[in-house]
Amino acid sequence: MTAVVPAGFVRAHTAVRRPSSVPEVRLHVADDVVALWEAMEGSAGGAGDAPPFWAAAWPGGQALARFVLDSPEVVAGRSVLDLGAGSGLVAIAAARAGAARVLASDVDPFSRTAVAVNAGLNGVGGVSVLGDVLGHPLPPVDVVLAGDVCYDRVMTERVLPFLDRARDAGCAVYIGDPGRPYLPHERLVEAAVHEIAETEGPGVRRTTVWRLP
Repeated sequence: MTAVVPAGFVRAHTAVRRPSSVPEVRLHVADDVVALWEAMEGSAGGAGDAPPFWAAAWPGGQALARFVLDSPEVVAGRSVLDLGAGSGLVAIAAARAGAARVLASDVDPFSRTAVAVNAGLNGVGGVSVLGDVLGHPLPPVDVVLAGDVCYDRVMTERVLPFLDRARDAGCAVYIGDPGRPYLPHERLVEAAVHEIAETEGPGVRRTTVWRLP
């Protein structure tokens, strides 16, 4: 049985902040990741085994959100999938940029609740939340946005075939990535570059939005 995380948990254990590169959007994020993870481990029937990736605005997601807000024609009037949605930042940006329909997919039940909570916080409708889509039939979408999904080799090996399948089905595919080594850059076309403040610690990280041609 899939665990359902109460919206009150997300609100109680996070603070509302504006991502540095996407100040138009507000998100519930963790000021104390360790305390949040400990709270997760004791809630929702053991659903909190995974780190709280959903409680931060990661560089790849910020770059993608900035990209669609600055270039709304990429998503306007189209059906969009936010793959590995995390906080829902990219899904919310796509909805604000005029997407006709937005699907936000994440395997983490905490993420799925956070997406709904954050969409409500921003007064955004039309965002539907779903679980893992990798290894399943491609949802009926026109655009796939994937931020920070190639964070390790195993995940990259799962994600890339799905993105290839989406591209072959006629979808526009964009990937936000802060320079991780697992992404096959030689296969991609640069669409935008942003300097994003580090999620953990000082400094900025050069983050690229890539298009899968």
